[in-house]
Amino acid sequence: MIDRTAARPIAAEGFVYPRGRALELARDLRRAIEGEVRFDDGDRALWATDASNYRQTPIGVVLPKTAEDAVAALKLCADYDAPVTPRGGGTSLAGQTCNTAVVIDFSKYMDHVLWVRPEARLAEVQPGCVLDTLRNAAEQHHLTFPPDPATHSRNTLGGMIGNDSCGVHSIMTGRTADNLEALDVVTYGGLRMSVGPTSPEAYRQILAAGGRKAEIYRGMRELWDRWGQLFAETYPKIPRRVSGYENLDQLAWEKGFNVARALVGTEAGCVTVLGATVRLAPSPPCRVLALIGFKDIFAAADSVCDVLAHGPIGIEGIDSLLIDYERKEHLDLEEQKALPKGRGWLIVEFGADTTDEAAAKAEPLLRRYRHKGCEVSLLRTAAAQAKIWKVREDSLAATAHAPGVGDTFEGWEDSAVRREDLGRYLRDLEKLFRKYGYEAAVYGHFGDGVVHCRIDWDPRTEAGVAKWRAFLEEAAGLVVHYGGSLSGEHGDGQARGALLEKMYGPDLMAAQRAFKAIWDPRGRMNPGKVLDPYPITSNLRIGPKSGRPPIRGVFAYPDDRDDFTRVAERCVGVGVCRRHDSGDGVMCPSYMATHEEKHSTRGRARLLFEMVRGETITDGWASAAVEEALDLCLACKGCKSDCPVNVDMATYKAEFRSHHYAQRLRPRVAYALGQIRRWAEIADRAPALANFATRTPGLAAASKALAGLAQQRTMPAFARQSFRKWWRARAERPGEGPRVILWPDTFNDFFRPETAIAAVSVLEGLGFQVETPRASLCCGRPLYDWGWLDQARAQWRRTLDALQDDIQQGIPVVGLEPACVSAFRDELPALFPGDPLAAKLSAQTLFLTEFLHKHGLKPRIEATRPALVHLHCHHHAVLDHAAETATLHDGGLQFDMAEAGCCGMAGAFGFEAGKYDVAMAIGEQRLLPAVRDAATTRLIVADGFSCREQIEQATGAPTWHVAELLAGRCARHA
Repeated sequence: MIDRTAARPIAAEGFVYPRGRALELARDLRRAIEGEVRFDDGDRALWATDASNYRQTPIGVVLPKTAEDAVAALKLCADYDAPVTPRGGGTSLAGQTCNTAVVIDFSKYMDHVLWVRPEARLAEVQPGCVLDTLRNAAEQHHLTFPPDPATHSRNTLGGMIGNDSCGVHSIMTGRTADNLEALDVVTYGGLRMSVGPTSPEAYRQILAAGGRKAEIYRGMRELWDRWGQLFAETYPKIPRRVSGYENLDQLAWEKGFNVARALVGTEAGCVTVLGATVRLAPSPPCRVLALIGFKDIFAAADSVCDVLAHGPIGIEGIDSLLIDYERKEHLDLEEQKALPKGRGWLIVEFGADTTDEAAAKAEPLLRRYRHKGCEVSLLRTAAAQAKIWKVREDSLAATAHAPGVGDTFEGWEDSAVRREDLGRYLRDLEKLFRKYGYEAAVYGHFGDGVVHCRIDWDPRTEAGVAKWRAFLEEAAGLVVHYGGSLSGEHGDGQARGALLEKMYGPDLMAAQRAFKAIWDPRGRMNPGKVLDPYPITSNLRIGPKSGRPPIRGVFAYPDDRDDFTRVAERCVGVGVCRRHDSGDGVMCPSYMATHEEKHSTRGRARLLFEMVRGETITDGWASAAVEEALDLCLACKGCKSDCPVNVDMATYKAEFRSHHYAQRLRPRVAYALGQIRRWAEIADRAPALANFATRTPGLAAASKALAGLAQQRTMPAFARQSFRKWWRARAERPGEGPRVILWPDTFNDFFRPETAIAAVSVLEGLGFQVETPRASLCCGRPLYDWGWLDQARAQWRRTLDALQDDIQQGIPVVGLEPACVSAFRDELPALFPGDPLAAKLSAQTLFLTEFLHKHGLKPRIEATRPALVHLHCHHHAVLDHAAETATLHDGGLQFDMAEAGCCGMAGAFGFEAGKYDVAMAIGEQRLLPAVRDAATTRLIVADGFSCREQIEQATGAPTWHVAELLAGRCARHA
């Protein structure tokens, strides 16, 4: 047994827990719990940071499967004198979920809603339960959990309890603490108890029972007797007082001596939450948005109290600088058209049982501000409202890497003041920004006086860090001047802990430290956060670097100064990639299947960051941990469009593997599928023989085993006559009309030539002179996934040379495989930066429907049935998918779009041995069940070769490429 002597201070920069002891602790944890214990360097790197400016490598990570696991882990950590940091979604912005501690992550297994009791308006949840999971369960009864941070699709209830989270709708029923009934908690050392309101009789019974629980309750009672009057007199009287241990006034008898609520907002500094009973509130089924344009954001803020008097359920504010950023980045251009004229806006939500009733509530407000000379509008439909919420929610995407400004960071992103003071506070804050030379787009939950922003302070130089620290002192003083809170919903963590005494004074800080000591006398629960914190400028994730040279990649990275170090720093950690369903996007299919952090875009980006940093992951490009995480990346490019900061993991994977495999052999499957173009050209000489070897029972099994392919898969058949053979054998070809080059990609050449033949029919029928390259050319798409970038460059060079005259003449190239067209659009310019020929070819290569839409061509579609249309991931992420839907609509096809999401095949991914189960799990999330439901009554339209293979092999339903629809083949074969 480890000696439990008096605590030594550990909240100091440079604290190191002995590695030998950590491994002993890991051994005993594995013996004691059912869940997972991860203490290797790769896992420690994954959990080294959250969504904040901070980074601390943990001692190790525990993923408990049950509450009993968590209790056992806390006991063992106490025996080993190891600090503990509980964690949920890791979306915190103040550094409270990264620490030199044993991280207990509840988000993988303990993520359930245990029950909902609609008649009592109560629910019980586990700490790792994602907020949207609870809200979806509650909405079945027309109820909701009102606090709703912007990260509602991935933040967890445990994290919300730690931070006392709020959100736009907290003006209805308050913060998380206000909606909490009881907590199931465990102390450092393993004492488990249920806490909530405590009557005098219950208090006496606890004392009579004696033991550690009685000691804790007696300590809280004595604390209140000593400092209670001070709490009542000096706590800021604002709705968003979230800084510090802000709920200690709940220990008053008149407030029910509510221990659960007193613990809310302590950021895991006192206990670990194992479960929570929360209150639910009625959810207005119908909502409208009233939009009001003001001359500036200050005038908008001045009007908040007046707007509140009209009874809205939410008020958001956004300023013109945010909109300017979004326009420069071509974000939400269509969505912004709904905004009324102005330079500052309030988005005001009303709710009721019907849309007409909600609109009637909004009308007096609109009339009032119309009379004041403001432009106003009302959005009644859910679709129109979603567009405006997207403008607001894309604030991070617009500001993290602001055009003309550069990288921005959390720096003063969460202050809150009284609503009455909001306009004056913003004017003074703007003056402070100008004093320090900072620029910041301002937005936030104005209904509760909360201000969000990111600041362009410089963490990469000592001078920049010192300047920011000086700014923080003045900014804190400004908030205190207005009687506000340093944090309005994100908590303090390390970012604001050292500033709390400005807000509370020494006596209240002493009282808060006393409260922590009652629960955590050894100071091992999330040390260095909130109270007695690490210095604000220590443990910075991106800090001053002494002469570290840029890392040049094979690809160009112009948005990151062509420095892979900055590429690895691009992810800001907000975790959009950790959502559990596809929603409106593709990202991140492997995480949705596994719920593994290392299989999220964020997790992979973090590992690349740690690889570049070279402290926890020390073997650079040779890292097995990074390769393991990237191996399950489908290279779907969903993150390129869906990630708020456009992390492009498909490109990073290709870059990494080009270095990783520079001096080592790739797996067998890489040579089998990564070099598919080479094998297809050989097979084209005798396709029947090739099919005999790959599709005959017995031989097929041996072939797949040799190549590292999944035995469950049927290998696609090589066509008896490839497209290029068919093309050369044509007797006549139209010789008039505008020239267009049809690109014969590997898949529609050697496997599905009927698609390319259909495209020829369509284009020639529209009057074009169709040509194909004389040479055997390839975009190299299968090569990227395995990092064969030198070969890909060589193939592109052959293409550029062969098509040079056509490129210079501006002859359009039309592609049929979305993954290949995206290579022209994406990989080509990245491999040939500054090459005008490559830039021209990239720009003049279009997918078939893009080409038709661009030229205003609307060929009719002869179809006997309506269709279900599935978009390839690259089509969603890189190409103009609106052109696809427009072409189908203009052609007269009745169709529905399948919900966005990856099919799971993703090129060669789904064919690989060991990945079949993941590929099928991804497909079964949305696409494959939808296809089965539709197959008997609808055409199944999918343009991607891999998508078609996944659908046909998994469901037996035939698929059609858009070219085949346009050529009438589906009607002839119906």
